[in-house]
Amino acid sequence: MSLIITPSTPEDEIEARNTHVFGTLKERLDFYRSEIQYETSILANRTDAYLAAQSFLVIAFVSAMGNLNPEWGKMFTMIVPAFLALLGVLSSLNAWPGIRAAYKIIDHWQIKQSHLLRSQPMMTLMYDETPLFSETETSRAGHKKSLLFSLRTPWIFLVFWVLLGSYAVYIQVT
Repeated sequence: MSLIITPSTPEDEIEARNTHVFGTLKERLDFYRSEIQYETSILANRTDAYLAAQSFLVIAFVSAMGNLNPEWGKMFTMIVPAFLALLGVLSSLNAWPGIRAAYKIIDHWQIKQSHLLRSQPMMTLMYDETPLFSETETSRAGHKKSLLFSLRTPWIFLVFWVLLGSYAVYIQVT
């Protein structure tokens, strides 16, 4: 018996291997659900850390713009806010790959779970006639909508920092 699964591998052989790995369909479903939960918590932690960093940058930016020192305030409010805006842009660009990677992994496990539930109709009707998982929970559109905040946040802040940095330089130059 070969260890590599190819398109010509019989379906019963693949199922036998899956049985050795997971045991039962419930164990496989539990595994998929735990992976989704783990990756969702990673995504939430990354989003939280990113938002905390952005909030500190906004506070620093506003404080720098409010500098009224007559000797060096003009130069300070021209340079420091621009650098803070640049830092905001760079942190947004650096946050995006990690958030996107977590999203792709969640999407992968969600597809596997959805495929399992669709291929094994008895999994959804375990105890009674009402489905264990609704279509909203197992559809790709349903979980994508729930992750949109994390996906959009870096881009929203990127635009925010570009506009704010441009405005800060503009009001100092004119």
